Amino acid sequence: MTLVTEDTAPEPTSAARASGAETPGRARGPSQPPLRFRIITASLLAVAAVYFLVPLYWLVVSATKNTEGLFGSFGFWFADPHPFRYLGDLLAHDDGIYVRWFVNSLLYAGAGAVAATLLSAAAGYALAKFPFPGREGVFNLVLAGVLVPGTALALPLYLLFSELGLSNTYWAVLIPSVVSPFGVYLCRIYAAAAVPDSLLEAARIDGAGEARIFSVLALRLMTPALVTVFLFQFVHVWNNFFLPLVMLSDSRLYPLQLGLTGWQGYADRQPVLYQYTVGGAFLSVVPLMVLMGVLQRYWRTGLTEGSVK
Repeated sequence: MTLVTEDTAPEPTSAARASGAETPGRARGPSQPPLRFRIITASLLAVAAVYFLVPLYWLVVSATKNTEGLFGSFGFWFADPHPFRYLGDLLAHDDGIYVRWFVNSLLYAGAGAVAATLLSAAAGYALAKFPFPGREGVFNLVLAGVLVPGTALALPLYLLFSELGLSNTYWAVLIPSVVSPFGVYLCRIYAAAAVPDSLLEAARIDGAGEARIFSVLALRLMTPALVTVFLFQFVHVWNNFFLPLVMLSDSRLYPLQLGLTGWQGYADRQPVLYQYTVGGAFLSVVPLMVLMGVLQRYWRTGLTEGSVK
């Protein structure tokens, strides 16, 4: 009796090869990693998910409690049968100052992120597609700007805006928010890879101007990079604390982060502010979660854009 092993298995006939049939014992499709590696990967991802989601869960639970419940009940379970009944008190406190802070944050982060995205797209596209003397020097200067922390620029910016009479105004926070060196760097790299020169030349031959080429062709091809820049800048401005602290003295102009920090500082004298601070922190993360859920599909589109020819 002759044993047929994988090494001695007969080769498929020409008819079988033509019909796409596979020989038993041969691997089908790409090989998967060993089971132990998949288990380790899934375990690490589960630990990371718990690490990031537990603080959010604590915020959700704590937002349903009053001040006594925050300190007198189990921290990871609801203490009131009517969830979020205390958020109305938060929104009405001090003539609705929290709502004003929320709108201010939306203005600073939304307008700043949109302007920063468009400016970064234009600058990155120009650095990638238009050769001019000193282009690499300008790009290196932008890279140097990525390395400078924002806290180091806060005081010089305050002195500059004070000279211009713009300190303690909306412009003092909005204007610095439209500058994103990282956005320029990312858009330059992405435009060089995703916007083909042949497409630009074809558009110029057809009579399209540079502004139309940029607005119709380049921006559409750069969508994944623009979404990334917008989200990064939105989160950066939304969570920015030091620049508004230096620039603003009128509490009506405060963003959420600065206002909630002020409440926390007075909570020893007004314990109800503990409840308002926790509830306000919970509401402050809702726009970021919504934005991430809405925009993530553009990342998936960008990752798979060139996978099928």
